Amino acid sequence: MLFTLMQAAPPVRNPMIDILPLILIFVIFWFLLIRPQQKRAKAHQELLKTVTRGDTIVTNGGVVGKVTKANDDELTVEIAQGVRIQVLRGMVADVRRPEPANDPAQAKKTKKK
Repeated sequence: MLFTLMQAAPPVRNPMIDILPLILIFVIFWFLLIRPQQKRAKAHQELLKTVTRGDTIVTNGGVVGKVTKANDDELTVEIAQGVRIQVLRGMVADVRRPEPANDPAQAKKTKKK
């Protein structure tokens, strides 16, 4: 009995040690999930701002068409000859701009510069 009374009390743990793993998990999630998603969302918003007449777009529903008229928040898109629909700008998933063809003369000009 005397021996049990003489034993020292267990050391008190610092509460920061208990919270540290949670903070570490949050930091990992921030850099691996949240931050890249914010960058993608910002890039998508910039892409939506640059949609102009003549661009080929893909909507979230998978409709592909050419922009014939662009307003602040709506686009008029021609999906077939004579068939036009109005699409909200926020529903655009991708913009497909025409890339220059492989022109040997153009390639020579860019190499000289």
